Amino acid sequence: MNTGERIALIERNTAEILGRDELQPLLESGTPLQHYIGFEISGKAHLGTGLLSMAKVRDLMAAGVRCRVFLADWHTWINDKLGGDRALIRRIASGYFAEAMRASLLCVGADPASLEIVLASDLYDEDDNYWATVIDVSKNTTLARMQRSIDILGRSEGESVDFAKLIYPAMQAADIFAQGVHIAHAGMDQRKAHVIARDVALQLRIARLEGPQGTPIKPVALHHALLLGLRRPPVWPVPAAAERDVYAAMKMSKSDPASAVFVHDTPDEIRDKLRRAFCPPGEIAFNPVLDWIDKIVFRIAGGPLHVERSEANGGPVTFDGYADVVDAYTSGSLHPMDAKVGLGERLIDLLEPARAHFAKPEIHAMLEELDAVAA
Repeated sequence: MNTGERIALIERNTAEILGRDELQPLLESGTPLQHYIGFEISGKAHLGTGLLSMAKVRDLMAAGVRCRVFLADWHTWINDKLGGDRALIRRIASGYFAEAMRASLLCVGADPASLEIVLASDLYDEDDNYWATVIDVSKNTTLARMQRSIDILGRSEGESVDFAKLIYPAMQAADIFAQGVHIAHAGMDQRKAHVIARDVALQLRIARLEGPQGTPIKPVALHHALLLGLRRPPVWPVPAAAERDVYAAMKMSKSDPASAVFVHDTPDEIRDKLRRAFCPPGEIAFNPVLDWIDKIVFRIAGGPLHVERSEANGGPVTFDGYADVVDAYTSGSLHPMDAKVGLGERLIDLLEPARAHFAKPEIHAMLEELDAVAA
C-alpha cells in the first residue's frame, strides 16, 4: 500500500484532521505510528462510541497504524461517573467496556486481537514521568484556557466545578505524550484537548513526541463526526443562529437511553427506539434517522439501504447511495416510517456480531453488572 492509499484510509469519514500535512512525512519516514482514542467509563457503549469510533480504528489498522483504546478510569472518577467508585470504574473499564470495543470492531469487520487496550491506572503506575508530564503541559497553558476547555467533560464554560475538573484537560493532553501518540483520535467534542496538546507539543521538556530526526513534533489530531440522538431537538424548527448549540444538545448520549442505540441492543429494542425517533417529513437537517443512514449505513457499512414496503406503498426499494435516499425523502416518496424500518433492519444485521459477543455467559455477566449499577 502506497502513502497516498494509507492517507486516504486515515482521512476516510473524518470530520476534521488537525495537522493533515504532517501525515505524509510521518508515513514516508517509516516511523511506526501509534494511535489512541480515550474513553470515560460512564455507561453503555452506544453507536457513536462503538461503531463510529471503531470504524475509524478499522481504517487506521488497515493503513498500518498501531491502534489503542485508552480506558480513562481516572478521568471517569474526576468527572463523577459511576458514583466515583474507583474499584467499580476499573472493573467496568477492563470488563464491560473493553468487551464493548472488541464487539464493535467485530461489527465493522476488523480483528479485535489487533487492538491494544490500556487502563489509565496501569499507565500512570508504570510511568514515573506521567505526573511530571501533566505539570509540563500545565506550565505551557493557562488557567483561563483550562476553564474554557471543560466542555470536553460535558460541562458548560463558566459552570462552577471542583478544581480536579480543571486538571482534566491537562491530563488528557499528557496522556497523548505519555503514550508516544502520533495520531490522537476522538469525536469532535474532544477537540479542545487535542488543540492544547498540539499547542504545547514543541515547548515540552518531558515526554515530548519526537520525529524521525529526534526533533519535537506535534501529534496529528483526527476527529470523527458525532451522531445525533433520536430525540426531538430542544427547539423546532431550528433557528439558523442556534444551529451549533442545538446540534451539540442533540448528540447521542448514553445517559439518555431513549436517544441512543447500544451496540448490544436486541432487535426489538432497536425497532422500538427507531419507531419513536424524531424524523420530520421531508427534512434532512437535524433528522437523526437520516443522519444515521448517512453515517452508519453508507459511510461505515458501505450501503445499501433496503426498505420493505407493500405494493400499495410503492413496493420494496433499494437505495445504493445516500444522495438517492435524500432525493426520495425530500420528494416524499420515502415515508419517515419506511426510513425508520429500513434503518432498523440494517442496524439489526450490522450489530449481530456484538449481540453474539455479549451472549457469551462471562461477557453477558459484565453487562448485567453495569445494568445493576445503573438501576
